Amino acid sequence: MWVEETKNGKYKYIERFTDPLTGKYRRVSIVLDKNTAQARKQAQKTLAEKIRTAIDPQPETITLGELVEKYREEQKKTVKTSTYRRNYFFGESVKKTFGSDSRVEALTANYIREMIILVNKTPEQKNELLKRLKSILRWGYTHDYVWDISYLDKIERFKTESHRSKIEDKFLEAEEVTALIQGMTHPLWKSVTKILVLSGLRFGELAALKREDVDTKDRIIHVRSTYDANNKLETTPKTAESSRDVYMQDELVSVIRHAKAAMLSQQIATGRVSRLFLTDQDGEHINYYSYRKYFRENAIRLIRRDVTPHILRHTHASLLMEQGIDIDAISRRLGHSDSKVTKEIYLHVTNKLKEKERDRIREIKIL
Repeated sequence: MWVEETKNGKYKYIERFTDPLTGKYRRVSIVLDKNTAQARKQAQKTLAEKIRTAIDPQPETITLGELVEKYREEQKKTVKTSTYRRNYFFGESVKKTFGSDSRVEALTANYIREMIILVNKTPEQKNELLKRLKSILRWGYTHDYVWDISYLDKIERFKTESHRSKIEDKFLEAEEVTALIQGMTHPLWKSVTKILVLSGLRFGELAALKREDVDTKDRIIHVRSTYDANNKLETTPKTAESSRDVYMQDELVSVIRHAKAAMLSQQIATGRVSRLFLTDQDGEHINYYSYRKYFRENAIRLIRRDVTPHILRHTHASLLMEQGIDIDAISRRLGHSDSKVTKEIYLHVTNKLKEKERDRIREIKIL
């Protein structure tokens, strides 16, 4: 360490060190009023700390609440509004569960595990909460707000029922679909149900369709956007593969033509013209929450199943499999990223297919 007197009569204490990253010399310094033994001792201590920090910088002390806010700031600029909104509420759950004022560097595997156990949620919900916390902490690690996250590997997911048993409850048999549709009395929601089960579209994709997207001549539905009911805006589809063309079979063409005629009659009656393929009475996007309520009530009443409209998408895939359509074709039709996704979700056997297999086996003569 050496000392240089400055122009204003103070003293600049300077130390040189080798940067381990570059191998080059660097300097640190501090200015004090005096050049005494006590001042030199103080300067030496301060410069040593500056060198230590420069060689091995530690992240700033940050609370979990502060980290969540920084995570949100980036998300706001980089993800869709619907994704940001969903993650916003997950962030609130993370803060509430683990403590907004908790210091991030003090978190441990045991603390996180105990806090999740205390939450009154299903194993699936606990796993989702754990997943969101890990995402935030990993983001903090890559942005130098968190120094160590190796302990996250110690935290195992909570046991849930097998994937297969859950999937088997998420589709309808053809006879159940027929009974459900026949029992519906709301014309618009009846048409929506038919289109969803015959096309495999998501509700948001159907709600966003424009008239020009539905080409009955070439028998194609062009899926190019989806409607975000929470934020009331149209946005890009769920994934790149979700932007697709869906070919219309004879049944679907017939339903689509009927829906078009009904919309035309509605527009003439109300005077509300829209580019949308399907609209409510005001010419606005059809409402998912109204449809979900109607669908669920009728499913309970007519087929004794407490289910949501998404079951129609699963059902569409199941019924296509029953008709012998290969998994890759179904995957493309649904807009999945690859056929593995479809296999994971839809590789179950419908009751009708089981019966057909048993009938074949019953008639086989081996000896």
